[in-house]
Amino acid sequence: MDEPKYKRVLLKISGEALAGDKHFGLDFKVMGRVADVIKECAAMGVQMGVVIGGGNFWRGVKNGEGYIERSRADHMGMLATTMNCMAMADVLEQKGVDVRVQTALEIRAVAEPYIRARAIRHLEKGRVVVFGCGTGNPYFSTDTAAVLRAAEIDADVILLAKNIDGVYDSDPATNANAVKFDAITYDEVLKRHLAVMDSTATSMSMDNHIPVLVFALKDPYNIVRAIRGEKIGTIVKED
Repeated sequence: MDEPKYKRVLLKISGEALAGDKHFGLDFKVMGRVADVIKECAAMGVQMGVVIGGGNFWRGVKNGEGYIERSRADHMGMLATTMNCMAMADVLEQKGVDVRVQTALEIRAVAEPYIRARAIRHLEKGRVVVFGCGTGNPYFSTDTAAVLRAAEIDADVILLAKNIDGVYDSDPATNANAVKFDAITYDEVLKRHLAVMDSTATSMSMDNHIPVLVFALKDPYNIVRAIRGEKIGTIVKED
């Protein structure tokens, strides 16, 4: 078995990715494949923290705009992430993975409150830790939450699993001539306004010197490839 390049990682998965082709709710076949890969990574000795978005159920800004006050809409989005975290934890447990769910908002009946020292202890014991409720604050995305948790647990890298296979100079869905980057700096991402993460998340990863590897989740095994250091997706890093 190849030695992993990274010892501790923060995996960010969008809620939309867990919905598969349904684009809403949960596709348990997709989740099963993702869980199999997370299990393999854990078996390699990689410490896995996971942040999951909630867009397959609710996106605060998009779904609540004009109808619900922004802070409340964002809190609804945090609850949507918790549903995804609970579902992923259950799928992982069915596959024999030791997992804990921690949430930034206290929901003690279903999850542990997020405590940094406890999260790190879980990771050191080989448990997968799934972080819900984003940062616990409105106006911050789950991308920003992923960077925050990565910084707090001292992750070696953020694995950004998306519906696109890397960072392009323009939207490949609308521009057939869009050029994909193998590597790009944080500064360039911010200067070009590229849709990797929101600007807050990008700035935070830059300030904390955490590289971000962007790749497609369509083939969940890309997570293993990324951890082994294979050349996939786009790496966003310092000069």
